[in-house]
Amino acid sequence: MEMILLQIQSIITVFAATAESQPWFYGVLFKVGPFIIVLGLLIFFHEMGHFLAAKFFGVKVERFSFGLGPRLVGLKVGETDYRISAFPLGGYVKMVGEGLDDEVLEEEKERSFSFKAVWKRMLIVVCGPLFYFFFALGVFFLVFLLVGQVILTSEVGEVKPDYPAYKAGLRSGDKIISMAGRPITTWKELPDVVRKNAGKAIPLIFVRGDRQYKTEVTPISSTVKNLFGEDVQETVIGVSPSGKYITKDLGLGEAFQGGVVQTYEVTKLTVVSLVKLVERKVPLETLGGPIFIAQLAGQQAQEGWANLLLFTALLSVNLGILNLLPIPILDGGHLVFFAIEWISGKPLSLKKREIAQQVGMFILILLMVFVFYNDILRIIQ
Repeated sequence: MEMILLQIQSIITVFAATAESQPWFYGVLFKVGPFIIVLGLLIFFHEMGHFLAAKFFGVKVERFSFGLGPRLVGLKVGETDYRISAFPLGGYVKMVGEGLDDEVLEEEKERSFSFKAVWKRMLIVVCGPLFYFFFALGVFFLVFLLVGQVILTSEVGEVKPDYPAYKAGLRSGDKIISMAGRPITTWKELPDVVRKNAGKAIPLIFVRGDRQYKTEVTPISSTVKNLFGEDVQETVIGVSPSGKYITKDLGLGEAFQGGVVQTYEVTKLTVVSLVKLVERKVPLETLGGPIFIAQLAGQQAQEGWANLLLFTALLSVNLGILNLLPIPILDGGHLVFFAIEWISGKPLSLKKREIAQQVGMFILILLMVFVFYNDILRIIQ
């Protein structure tokens, strides 16, 4: 343990000396640091999912590495070497019998990954991506508990001319407090009331300054742009929020419930976005790679720790879904292999799995090249 502490201290000393002698190092560290922290947290939780599931099912874990490449520091506890490796952009859990061509000693077969029942192997694999969603839920819960829930007020921002709201007398800065006899306190409540009253003249009460006004508004159907830039028919009155918000304090139960709902909403939106990408309804140019993520992480870090945590949660959900895609070499690809083995009663041949993984690697390399290209275009434009 003393040797590990000395090694860590020497690494910190090198960083401090570099920062002191090279002022530019502070700028680079501030921009890259949040990215490394974000990626490190996500990698840790992903691999922790595989690790805990493997341990639960009695699989021998030889290494738990944060980072890739040569071992920097570490500690062997029991049969597992817990280590920090040279390159922080990655990580892995090494289980006995995990590789396609791993040789397993007779006495270790019972604790080998490859000799476990198919459903156990599937659970070990799926727990990695699953922990991305647990991590996101935990972050949303923590932010809601410590910071509260940000809620848009019902104050009106833009009022479109010739739309029902404008004709009813609403103007920018007015605050809607009642609609169709229903009290309105947040902007989120408005769309539901509007949709349910298409073509109907409904009473509306709003506040302007210190005075309260009553009017009537008739929602109409109009073509608007949705979140993905598509033209859709929507029932509207022609107003948008001012952007003003309040922060609502939440208790433990409310914060947890909010975390679950937020994780579900982000997951749903990410899946829909992925489908839109495949359908080419969302431009591929919107995809971002490590450079773009690093830029966003740096920006969110400047806005405060809560923003950085929320960004990490969003990224965690995205990575969870990405890992579940049925692409060989990803966790989703392994799940497909195991599903085939479960149905057919025998595993795919080593040659077929190797070919599939080579195809998967080729797809990922193409994707990485494309997102790097997008990142570079964003920088030079």
